[in-house]
Amino acid sequence: MLDSLLGGSGILGTSPEMLALFVGFGLVVGVLFGFFGMGGSFLVTPALLMLDYPAPVAVGSGMAFVFGTAVIATLKHHDLGQVDYKLGVIMITGTTIGIEAGRASVYYLESLGLAGGIISVAYVVLLGGVGAMVTRDALGGDGGDSIDHEAADKDLSEYEIPDVAKTIQRTVRIPPMVTLRGDIRVSAWVITAVAFATGLLSGFLGVGGGFIRMPAMIYAIGVPVPVAVGTDLFEIVFSGGLGSYLYGQGGGVNLGIVAPLLFGSALGARIGSAATAVVDADGIKIYFGGMLLVGAVAVGVGEIGSYVGSPTLELLGLVLVVGAAVVVAVAIIYTALSSLRVTRRQQTSTAD
Repeated sequence: MLDSLLGGSGILGTSPEMLALFVGFGLVVGVLFGFFGMGGSFLVTPALLMLDYPAPVAVGSGMAFVFGTAVIATLKHHDLGQVDYKLGVIMITGTTIGIEAGRASVYYLESLGLAGGIISVAYVVLLGGVGAMVTRDALGGDGGDSIDHEAADKDLSEYEIPDVAKTIQRTVRIPPMVTLRGDIRVSAWVITAVAFATGLLSGFLGVGGGFIRMPAMIYAIGVPVPVAVGTDLFEIVFSGGLGSYLYGQGGGVNLGIVAPLLFGSALGARIGSAATAVVDADGIKIYFGGMLLVGAVAVGVGEIGSYVGSPTLELLGLVLVVGAAVVVAVAIIYTALSSLRVTRRQQTSTAD
């Protein structure tokens, strides 16, 4: 039992060791969340499961954390002009229905004693699948679909719409049709379908849904990448808030977990959001895909450890999750600082 290794009473019923772990993890996850518009509770929830928290508490606390982090990061993206509020509002309806369906599924599976195992397996499949897709796209692409956050220096109409999104826009013409930022015109039903699917994942897995929703907005709706990041965070404010409330009603939100995570992520989210304005994320995208793949392996290892009763394997799974997040967060900060140094040298040379 990992919680017994780090156990002991403390603030809000959480041991000092756990508080330190959650604060540090919150800082790392905040950087990822602010930069990618995803990367929050899809790491937090499996980590809590590996620490032997009940599934409803792991999911509910993960949603409460992602809600607080999304508020912080959305404010920064609003300042950068990267939020499409029309798109976000349309998605809220489908997301709300999906979250309630996912939440009901978790409590039903928990009553059967199956929730923890099924959620862990779902994480392995989703993290592995999305990680493989992102990594393949980053390694094999020509940069056309790579994440480029420099919205301030590039007109949104200049972003290339993925072929899949173009096909969907031509095929699905069911009214009402909506015009989004970047002169994107798409059926409101496509937006609602994406919102429901990601809302279902949010409610079932305790995630903001960003690691699915942001690629879906890019590849299914055709939204420019910077706008997809900012709008995804805006939408997560509502989905995370609703999910937190619903799980909190059933005692699924542990403040001893959420408070230290938010304390650490407050700074991290601002750093990650600010980095989007200076980092060309072609290389970072590879790190992100790798982090998802490592996360899938970590959840699998942790679940095997829990099944066979091996604290060592459970601890290894937790270390892999935290380690992968730390590596990518450090890569983002290092790349941002390097970009700033290069920009300052160029400005100095121009001035001379």
